[in-house]
Amino acid sequence: MLRIILAIIKKEAVQVLRDPMMLRIIIMMPLIQLFVMGYAVNFEVKNIRLAVYDLDNSADSRQLQSSFIGNGLFTIRQAESKILDIHRGFRENIHDAAIIIKNGFARDIASGKAGRIGFVVDGANAFSASVAIGYASRVVYRFNQQRMGLDIPLSIREKRLYNPESKTVNFMVPGIAAVLLTMIAMMLTSMAIVRERERGTLEQLMVTPLPVSALIIGKVTTFALLGFLELSIFLLIGFNWFRIPFVGSWWLLYLLSFVYLFTPLGIGMLISTLARTQQQAMFFAWFFSVFAMLTGGFFTPISNMPKVVQYITLLNPLRYFLTIIRGISMKGATATMLIPETLALIAFGTAMLALSYLKFSKRAD
Repeated sequence: MLRIILAIIKKEAVQVLRDPMMLRIIIMMPLIQLFVMGYAVNFEVKNIRLAVYDLDNSADSRQLQSSFIGNGLFTIRQAESKILDIHRGFRENIHDAAIIIKNGFARDIASGKAGRIGFVVDGANAFSASVAIGYASRVVYRFNQQRMGLDIPLSIREKRLYNPESKTVNFMVPGIAAVLLTMIAMMLTSMAIVRERERGTLEQLMVTPLPVSALIIGKVTTFALLGFLELSIFLLIGFNWFRIPFVGSWWLLYLLSFVYLFTPLGIGMLISTLARTQQQAMFFAWFFSVFAMLTGGFFTPISNMPKVVQYITLLNPLRYFLTIIRGISMKGATATMLIPETLALIAFGTAMLALSYLKFSKRAD
């Protein structure tokens, strides 16, 4: 594909400079990406969703809870009571960390014993987990100073779930597979159809008795199979070469990947109805891919982005697929835990295929 792109760029360099639409794509889209990157990419971790399991329910334990709020680092959810549901909360992406205050916390402090608390963090994202543990240690230290004016015998025991060795590659490789699947599915679909239109072969197919729906289904099926092949290669290399553990269900991952594929394929079909040349199709696909990657939680948690950008991410299908692929591979998430993300992908895929079919049929007429 790269050789084809380079050959087309070399052949039509003069035509690109004469095309006002192409010039707008070259100038405006990079500027938009610059602003998106400036606001969305933020490696500062804040607003960590913290679940509290206060088994002591004393004045000292409530004072410790209040130490975690008010600084923008943690957002405490409603106090939890069933400590056995702590793993389910992580798998369902309800909270990012959890603090466990055992019964007798205040009594131990009053008697001069070590008042121990537990701090469990989602280690799927090694960077965020390390920062969260550092924040928690800082809060505990300040609590010590406020409580007694000096260090009291309070210790914290930490535990990293899903990625105990804090390897960044364990978090990045599933995300890279999702991003590459998105880019390849869109580019193959959009550029292949535009290439046929440029060569005149697409018009020849349109005048045949072959229905437009059959033509679209055939092309989408072909690119879906290619997408599955690419996804298998990515996962094979990622989980074997890098020795990344896979704790979920392969069948569920492939099933939900199949559901997700309809969205980038539908977007690629829609791009093919809007683009006039392969260069334009490539830039449209590149623009959406980079936008989806920056606002989908690939680099940084969505909770760190400005509120306006967070609302925009709700329209990004890659956001939901990243949650699915990372949740299944790293946390062993089940189908019932991923129902909201699955419904969102079904809605996106149906809308994109329907819209692309209507646009494609209109151009065929």
